[in-house]
Amino acid sequence: MTERLVSLAAGTVLDVGPEVAVDVAAAAGFGAVGLWFDGAVWDEHTTRQVARRLRRTGLTALDIEPVILGRGPDDGVRMISVAADLGVRFVLVASGSAERAQVVERLGELCDIAASADLDLRIVLEFLPIFTVASLDAAVSVVEEVGMPNAGVLVDTLHLARSGGKPEDLLAVPAGLLPYLQIADAPAVAPTTSTELREEALHGRLLPGEGALPLGEVLDAVGEVPLSVELRSRDLLDRYPDPTDRARAVLQSTQRLLAGRESRQDHQ
Repeated sequence: MTERLVSLAAGTVLDVGPEVAVDVAAAAGFGAVGLWFDGAVWDEHTTRQVARRLRRTGLTALDIEPVILGRGPDDGVRMISVAADLGVRFVLVASGSAERAQVVERLGELCDIAASADLDLRIVLEFLPIFTVASLDAAVSVVEEVGMPNAGVLVDTLHLARSGGKPEDLLAVPAGLLPYLQIADAPAVAPTTSTELREEALHGRLLPGEGALPLGEVLDAVGEVPLSVELRSRDLLDRYPDPTDRARAVLQSTQRLLAGRESRQDHQ
């Protein structure tokens, strides 16, 4: 199997803190982990504990989230500082209810700050159909207007499908704007209201291979970028109340998806 960095997304294990998430990801066999930043509780002790566990496990901290705009002051500057301290590769931003001009302005500000803090740190804009930046085209347009080399677009396979996007749409995105991919599966039938879309995104995701999304085609379109497996799911929590067991099930499903894709490529 082609070696690819696979990360346990923070949303898959929100029932544990970021320090424990590192240990869970390592125990389950992931090569990387995502960090959830709660500004109300994250302090210097948290940063030290996460750093110690990253060193001990050898894991990469792939991303830290979320900066959601349109809700008043955000924690973007604090998150960039933490990301620089921990060697995190990406800070995840979403538009929330902010108007496009506000998103462009704030994304540019965060990119400037990130460039000063860590030359390898990138700020990625994730689109969600329930937010103002609701589609792949909209996110690419914002990032291109920002015009910073450390800005990128984060595609979540669920949000791509539910916003009407298709795998082939990714082929038109300029090279380098899609530095990693967030994946999850979902049923073929899409929700029809914003409330239902939000419910599915937060609680109704399926393991890779359990649903009907064209995950293999998306992987083909983006190439060998790192993967973050985002599995927020009440059903998964019920099936695997232990976070390490849950993470292990998520990784095994992802590995089956990748192995199947590689097998198809070998026979082409």
